[in-house]
Amino acid sequence: MTPEMVLHCESCWRKTMIRTVALVFIQVVATAMAAPIALPGCPETCGDITIPYPFGTRQGCYRQGFDLTCDETRHPPKLSVGGGGGAEVVGISIPDGMVRIRTKMLDTSALQQLNGSWSAGLRPDGPLALSARHNRFVAMGCNLLANLVAHDTFYADNIRIGVCAALCVARTALRPGDSSTTSSCSGVGCCQTPVAQGLPYYTIELNDLAQRPAAASPVPVVHGAAFIADGEWFRGQQTALQLNFLHDPRKVVDSTVVPTVLEWSLSMRGDEDLFVEDTSVSQWKRCISVNSVIVEDVEGNVFGLARCNCSSGYEGNPYLADGCQDIDECQRPNVYPCLQGTCINMPGTYQCATRKSISSLPGLITVIAISAGFGVLFSLLGITKITNKLKKRKAKKLGQKFFKKNHGLLLQQLISSNKDIAERTRIFSLQELEQATNKFDKNRIIGGGGHGMVYKGILSDQRVVAIKKAKIAIEREINQFINEVVILSQTNHRNVVKLFGCCLETEVPLLVYEFISNGTLSNHLHGQLKNPLSWKDRLRMALETARAIAYLHSAASISVYHRDIKCANILLSDTLTAKISDFGASRSIAVDDTGILTAVQGTYGYLDPEYYYSSRLTEKSDVYSFGVILAELLTRVTPVFSAHSSERTSLASHFVSLIRDNRLSDILDPHIVDEGGAREAEVVARIAEACLCLKGEERPTMRQVETALEDVQNSRVQLISQITRVNQNGINEQPYKESKDGEGTRLYSLEKELIQSSEIPR
Repeated sequence: MTPEMVLHCESCWRKTMIRTVALVFIQVVATAMAAPIALPGCPETCGDITIPYPFGTRQGCYRQGFDLTCDETRHPPKLSVGGGGGAEVVGISIPDGMVRIRTKMLDTSALQQLNGSWSAGLRPDGPLALSARHNRFVAMGCNLLANLVAHDTFYADNIRIGVCAALCVARTALRPGDSSTTSSCSGVGCCQTPVAQGLPYYTIELNDLAQRPAAASPVPVVHGAAFIADGEWFRGQQTALQLNFLHDPRKVVDSTVVPTVLEWSLSMRGDEDLFVEDTSVSQWKRCISVNSVIVEDVEGNVFGLARCNCSSGYEGNPYLADGCQDIDECQRPNVYPCLQGTCINMPGTYQCATRKSISSLPGLITVIAISAGFGVLFSLLGITKITNKLKKRKAKKLGQKFFKKNHGLLLQQLISSNKDIAERTRIFSLQELEQATNKFDKNRIIGGGGHGMVYKGILSDQRVVAIKKAKIAIEREINQFINEVVILSQTNHRNVVKLFGCCLETEVPLLVYEFISNGTLSNHLHGQLKNPLSWKDRLRMALETARAIAYLHSAASISVYHRDIKCANILLSDTLTAKISDFGASRSIAVDDTGILTAVQGTYGYLDPEYYYSSRLTEKSDVYSFGVILAELLTRVTPVFSAHSSERTSLASHFVSLIRDNRLSDILDPHIVDEGGAREAEVVARIAEACLCLKGEERPTMRQVETALEDVQNSRVQLISQITRVNQNGINEQPYKESKDGEGTRLYSLEKELIQSSEIPR
């Protein structure tokens, strides 16, 4: 090689390096340019609060319903919702789709007839609404029943979407430094419950559990407070709030500023200018910003609501045309992504480049020649490989993050420490379950509802399974999934659905059950099936269910109160064997405990009235729910039904009333009579009557119910002697005879109030 050729090659190398450095410099400068937050010419801040579009404080700076007011006469300036009369805004997050505001407590002394409202100045038809995922409805006081009521514009009806009760607590029971009586806020001096539905306006009703009339005195007989607060904030403040409220309620109400979380969404029909459509497939492709995605897209429902966010590797405001700009990972403080070599920022990502030593110039020329010939082909293959590798790496890190968040390490320890659990339960990888369901193909869906979907899958060992996958990541839903894993992994009964394992690598855990092919008992009783269940099968299913509940209460390794026993949670196998499922709301109980105070959960129509009004969960709460199931098996009537008017009626109260009047035949399913099961049905009806006693202490145990149903199935006694034997076992008629003070009538009126309310959060 001549000297001229050597000099020429060195010149080429220097020019190449200069171009590379210039390219990197241009990328750094472009990234350093601030991304727009608001529309041109519009204020971006109010004091130290950032105001991103679609929000704004001036006409033409915001979308309809997103107007805010900045009071610059205040020091510092105050940002508020709407026209200035709304709640103070303390923060707006575009990525989370949240607005944080400050609200006040509602005090009973400020309410008329113990009723008040919560609105924070939000418009009823606006895009802002209370976040059901992040807030809690809290009440503090003595003998206080608090209801959060939403007005359903579709049905023109008021619906209770949050209910809790707070019993009295004596100040003398508190010792300095001892917060054991207040730390849980589970019904003693304080109660809390999730907000089931996010709306801009609510009515708050506060009632006296002692049932003293509010109109008897100009001063309300209930002294308490109610508010809606950010759940994370309340968990950190609840002990101090309860203790201070016991000593000086007025000071707490007047001085406490409550942080509350709002959420917003856009209509893909009314705000279509913010979305870009892929005309080739007639679907929304992205938001108006180039590097953006549509999140929480529920266009499939009748509302068509969605939000926008920047794509991975970009940040900014996706509601502006150039709002999402590249993140320069190489310039992040204290986070240098390349341990070796030089970090080069790329659109949406970065690369780590190392300069290899060049042993000889001829070798470099050879490399350049080869690269020139095959560069195009290998560059395409290389980019694809790098992209896939980065995606896998990010997916792996995300899976590890979710695994820890979902208590995977604790579950691994539980499985490894117990040989029996290890044989029955395992932790599946996400890849296994994707292969089992063909990547969760919609054709594999076999059931589901508001909380999520159930898919049919086939594991690598050819086992057919049902895989439950939740729709959204709410902390309460995740906790219920984990609770179900812990309980079912330690439960082994032929009439309890088997849990094969779970997957913790997703935002919400996936549960893997045995596949039950014949649907639910509710479908067979109330669905449009040609052949109704025979009386023999119904009696056997009742006995199988009773055995499973009795096992959970007294024979399992840990005592479990199911808390949501209902026909929809009883699955039927291909041989019509009953299996109890859905343990998300269940609670494990210590051996020496007879009950616990907890937030009310369950399904109306099945819910124990005593548990509803006291928040005390006992094994007798499951007994009451089972009594409703027995009534359904006998009558094929739903737990809540409409009789001769539009008013809804409780099957439990109606059934017991007919039994008292010896009118079982008025409601008994004619198929039972046709099969000759009327005599046995009368005995089962008496068992159901005992289970539905309004006082929990007068109900039988599930073990007694199991024994009584075994006697009916075996036909060992005649009808009269059977009723006598049932009474001797503690299942008697006494609870249904009206007492002198009319307690039975009063309690049933309470149950009627419960039935007319909305479904308790589940």
